[in-house]
Amino acid sequence: MRDSPAAAIHPCPQSPRYWTHRGQTQVLLGGSADDNLFQMPGVEGQLDLLVQNGGNFLRNTMSDRPDLGYEIKAFGQRDDGLYDLQTWNEEYWTRFERFLTGTNERGIVVQIEMWDRFDHSRGPWLHDPFNPANNINYDAEESGLASDYPAHPGQNRQPFFYTVPQLQDNQILLAFQKAFVDRVLSYTLQHDHILYCVDNETSGDPAWASFWATYITDRAQAAGVAIHVTEMWDHWDVRDATHRATFDDVTRYQFVDISQNSQTPGESNWNHAQWVWHFLRNQPRPMNSTKIYGSDAGKWTDRGIDTAHGIQTFWRNLIGGFAAIRFHRPPSGLGLGALAQRHLRAARRVTQLFDFPRALPDSDHLQLNERKTNEAYHSCIPGEQHIIYYVDGGLVGLDLRQEPGQFQLLWIDIDGEREIDADFVNGGQWVTLAAPGSGSWVVIATAQD
Repeated sequence: MRDSPAAAIHPCPQSPRYWTHRGQTQVLLGGSADDNLFQMPGVEGQLDLLVQNGGNFLRNTMSDRPDLGYEIKAFGQRDDGLYDLQTWNEEYWTRFERFLTGTNERGIVVQIEMWDRFDHSRGPWLHDPFNPANNINYDAEESGLASDYPAHPGQNRQPFFYTVPQLQDNQILLAFQKAFVDRVLSYTLQHDHILYCVDNETSGDPAWASFWATYITDRAQAAGVAIHVTEMWDHWDVRDATHRATFDDVTRYQFVDISQNSQTPGESNWNHAQWVWHFLRNQPRPMNSTKIYGSDAGKWTDRGIDTAHGIQTFWRNLIGGFAAIRFHRPPSGLGLGALAQRHLRAARRVTQLFDFPRALPDSDHLQLNERKTNEAYHSCIPGEQHIIYYVDGGLVGLDLRQEPGQFQLLWIDIDGEREIDADFVNGGQWVTLAAPGSGSWVVIATAQD
């Protein structure tokens, strides 16, 4: 349940690119075996595993498509198999409430996605309660919906996502959509650990997102609750104009989610994210990545979106000033498997040693030399601390010419889960720092009094 308003999640006033929850400003780290995690039987085990490995962040889509076999629908179903959109399947909502309670008790921040385009096209649409062939509330002519949408949802042929007044003004269908969102909010607004995202990777009309962001915010305000809303756009290049709908609208969208940037491999992954970081500099807000793609079991390995990419992106995001990062569910991401657990533990340790909310990512690598492409990434609190992430060993020079005095080095072997204290180095010069071995490393240089 909600604590005092000050305890609810909100951007930190001193460091508005990061989240403060229950009086603590911290980096949100996560991973999970599924996206609509509230549907999973025994979900408490996932929550405990996440916390045990340093995690405190989850994605939760309100999806009901039958990917793993345990998913159920939100609406009541009659004996003849047809749904009644004016009634509810209470088990669906019991699962949701249990998930919210469990995450609340463990201090896990949850980013809710209201709509997922993949629920309402192709195979899932054939069994969708909103399909006019599957309910008693309207027919195809009344609703404007067909019984089949075989195209990929990215082609935007589904009128379900055009119901709002600014578009098709489909009041028949919109009334049921509002009722669903209202029911979600009746649970979430009781809690202080929820962030809101309108869609999963949409390429639809911005008017749809604008309507729902406003609707959700207005409902929360009527309940006396301050919330934070964003939209997640599909375009992989986050510099594309489609993302400007959220970047430019500071009032409606209080944070940004650029998860789709993790579809971009290599150094471009860093460069594009840093472009967003700088674009937001006049009115900084948290940058979230609620899904980091990359797994050898995924379908994009031919483009380099493999396990190594997933790990590198996770660490680039951490070094690069993201407020919240989460491994995408398998097979597209590392989920909460053993490898993800290791990197969550290491990242949590690093956040205990380096004050990311006060740091500035070295977007253009101006403070590094002898650096090869995609070799190392740097952030710093000028005059106090520097941190470098080495993708796979290597050697770089760190510019300490404007920072005299001594710095103590701490090397963290991410793969081996060990820490190595090193000798002091003198500031006031370029300092060469070579990783102690191959594999993933972090070095933290801390100024001494």
